[in-house]
Parts: sequence; structure tokens; C-alpha cells
Amino acid sequence: MSTVPFNPLFRLSSQPWSALDGLGPVAAEALARILSGEPAERVLDRTLRAHRELSREGRQALKEAVFNVGLWRRRLAFLLGSEEVSPRALLFALLHGLGGVPAADAASWAGLEAPVPLRTGEPPSLALRASLPDWLADHLSRELGPEAEDFCAHLNVPGPITLRVNPARMSREALAARLASEGVATRPGSWSPLALQVEGPRPNLYGLASLREGLFEVQDEGSQLLGLLVEARPGETVLDLCAGAGGKTLQLGAAMADSGRLLAYDPDPERLDRLQQRASRAGLTRVHVLRTPPAPGLGADRVLADVPCSELGSLRRGPDLRFRLTPDVLSRFIPTQRDILAQAADAVRPGGRVVYATCTVNRAENQDVVADFLRARPDFRLVPPGSGWLPAACVQDGFLFVTPHRHGTDGFFAAVLERANAAG
Repeated sequence: MSTVPFNPLFRLSSQPWSALDGLGPVAAEALARILSGEPAERVLDRTLRAHRELSREGRQALKEAVFNVGLWRRRLAFLLGSEEVSPRALLFALLHGLGGVPAADAASWAGLEAPVPLRTGEPPSLALRASLPDWLADHLSRELGPEAEDFCAHLNVPGPITLRVNPARMSREALAARLASEGVATRPGSWSPLALQVEGPRPNLYGLASLREGLFEVQDEGSQLLGLLVEARPGETVLDLCAGAGGKTLQLGAAMADSGRLLAYDPDPERLDRLQQRASRAGLTRVHVLRTPPAPGLGADRVLADVPCSELGSLRRGPDLRFRLTPDVLSRFIPTQRDILAQAADAVRPGGRVVYATCTVNRAENQDVVADFLRARPDFRLVPPGSGWLPAACVQDGFLFVTPHRHGTDGFFAAVLERANAAG
């Protein structure tokens, strides 16, 4: 890991801010809605649809302004010396205080009559430096100790666009060549043998023939590692117990070479509605969507339980996610997580494997849930994750643990649990 402190502000100085000229009122209206609690992605989408006349530079500048004010709101309020400030003042503080735009230009582009005074110097707390709620900064400091500052800095830049090759259709190298022919430059991922990271400007992936042909899916590299830990094999019975939209289900199906039984269930059945369509596109015919929970005694060879959680590991995916959380999120999902892990244990055969996973950084949802489970189920044991293929840098205390600041992935935790054979 680099010893040079990561500066999440670096990208702000390279944005096309001059394209905001004349857009101050549009930005201020969108920001007011976000600051009042509306989801940033939805607000921006509606704003851009209402202003289709904008140039490409104008759309980019407006997006960066809206997202970054939403993200940096606490640090911007510190610069302004008050929590009660207008969206236009916050935009000025972003442009001038963090983005390095000259004060007169920043005021004009933000729709102010004149510049406003800003504090100088580094904010005194992690919460203000990284623009986090106090309770969340305190929690991450407890969880990560001296690494908390670096972790939080990495939450303040967008995550990479990562693709997972469909190995049932082609190799990673062949996919990279195909994408290059479609104008998309990529490089291999650092941890998953299935991963490609998109380089350069964000492409319209959903317009690519290669996606329509099922050659790849968009999937964070850390998420890919969860699927790989299952080590699904052709001919087995595999259960994805919290399948969501089905990205990891498709990954498991490819690993099984479209053979055996692949069962997908999710507590929210609507999330599975498109899975069969996606499976067909990926060339998978053995995916069975379950509309009710699997019965105990299923006898699955392997079960993946990527459980609902506080999602602190993916906060960089949305500029306002951190401000829409409340402290109770740290404990809200624990009863559900325990129930799902117990359900997974009942579904796996003797000698089989359960992978328990979250996308959070919270011992109470991760190590503590696993420890409680192992005390209640002595027929299970914790085994090293990914023996023989998972890099040691992705393992901590016998668990998979990857983070933005260490690995460039979202934050993920996983425990690999194996059930004793009936005779043992």
C-alpha cells in the first residue's frame, strides 16, 4: 500500500467547470432537492432530461457540480462557517474552495452576485475532512483504526467500472479485444481472473453488442471474488440464497458450465424478475428462480448467502448514500443475517460449503455473526478462503476482506464455512 496520502480532491481541479456558466439556477434547484433528501441519481436524471439542450461539457459539469456538492456538503459547510447555507453558496465553496476556480468566476457560475468568504486550513475532524456524518466517521475509526482516514478518502471518488467476462462465451483476453474493437479500452483486474476495468471516459456499455450477446456483466471486482469463493463445479446443486438482480447467480452458472441445478432465491422476489432474461442472454439454461424460500434439507453442495447489510462498503457508489443512513443501520440487519445464515446451513449437505458475505465494514454484521453461528453449529468450521488462488492481500484473520483503499474494490467481507461429513 502506498505511503503517499490519497487526495480525493485531485479530480475536482480537472472538471469542465466553465461550462457551468449560466447554469447556476439549474444546479441550485437540483441541489436543493438533493439536500432535502431526494436521491441524487434520480434528481440528476430528471434534471438532465429537462435540459436536453445542454452541451456534452455542460451536462458533465452539471453532473459533477450536483454530485460533488451532495458528496462534500459537510466540508463545504465548514468552509462557509455554517450548516445553514444556500445551495448556491455550497456550489461556490465547491468551485473555489475545493476546485481551485478563481473566486469571481466561481461566484458567477454559482449564480451569486459576489464571492463569499471561506475558511482556510484543514478541517479538524475526520467527519468534516471526509464529509461524513459524525456517527459514521466514529464507527469507521473504530473499525479501521489508523486506516480510517485513507478508507474514507477513497469513499469520495467514484469507483471504477468493472466488468466480469462470461467464461462460458469467451476468455478475458478475447473480451478485451472485442471491447477494444467497439471503442472501449480495458485492463485486467488486479484480483479476480474474470475482471476487466474500463479505462478512459465512461462508455455507454448498454449500447454495446457484446453486452447484448451476453459476453460480460457489470460487476465490482470484490463482488466477483464472493462468487469465486463458492467454487461451484459442473453437475452440482448450488443455491444463491440472496440473489438480488442475479449478477452472482450468472457467475455461478458459468462456473458450473450450465450443468447441475442452480437455484436462485431472494427475500425481495421483484429483484429476480429479470434474472431469466439475463440468464438466457448469458447462455444459461439451468437457472431456477425460487419464489418461496428453499425447504430445509435441500442438500445443496454449495450455498452463497450474500446477505442484506448496512452497505458501508459501497458508499462511493452514490454521493448522498452516507447522508441517508441513520446509526441504527449498524444493527438493523443482524437478526435477518443470522436467520439467513441458519437457513443456508440447513440447505447445505454434509460436506458442503456455505459462503456468508456482506458489503459492509462492521464487525457486528461480519465476524460477530459468524462467531455466533459457529458456537450454535459445531458441525460447521471456518476454512481459509480461496486456498491456492486468492491473493493473501485479500485475506484478513481467516476471512476475505477487501476495501477501496487497499484493493480498489468496494468493501466486502466473506466467511467460507464447511459442514462436517455425516460420518465425521
